Amino acid sequence: MRFLSNRARLPILAGSVFAVGLLVNAAVRSPTTGRSAALAVPAFGAARGGQPAALGGARPSGLDPRFGYSAQVVHVIDGDTFEARVAVWPGIEIKTKVRLRGIDAPELHARCDDEWVRAQAARAALEKILAQGAVRIAQVGPDKYAGRIDAVVSTRNTADVSAALLSGGWARSYSGGRRGSWC
Repeated sequence: MRFLSNRARLPILAGSVFAVGLLVNAAVRSPTTGRSAALAVPAFGAARGGQPAALGGARPSGLDPRFGYSAQVVHVIDGDTFEARVAVWPGIEIKTKVRLRGIDAPELHARCDDEWVRAQAARAALEKILAQGAVRIAQVGPDKYAGRIDAVVSTRNTADVSAALLSGGWARSYSGGRRGSWC
């Protein structure tokens, strides 16, 4: 990397730090639940003195703003996945697909008409929740499919987006393995 300037190395370094964080998070998953252990790394948004940086509104009660990453939603893919620009370092963002941890929503590539109708409703519900703003992702880990991450997501008014979709009936609990049919 001698041929790269210091400024050109920064995005590579930030991306590497994010990737290492994903690997560390995957390594500390609980063997009993399969979920990440309560290991949190402060995001780079904390102000001096260890005080959290402002989120620009009321913060969700379940997520400390010093932990996790700020995310800007690019578009919603389906009821449990969206694409986002994730701020991994001041001035550096990574575009990735984010899957909501712990839930399964109906697929738009449905096997029956009922699943397709449910998938449309789940996607609309996720779009409405994410439109609240101040989207944060935490407990980030690798997903079973390459090219996306698995995370706990919150917004300005919703502390746990997965729980909101579950309680609304747009998704069901999912802990890995084979998905059940929606038909």
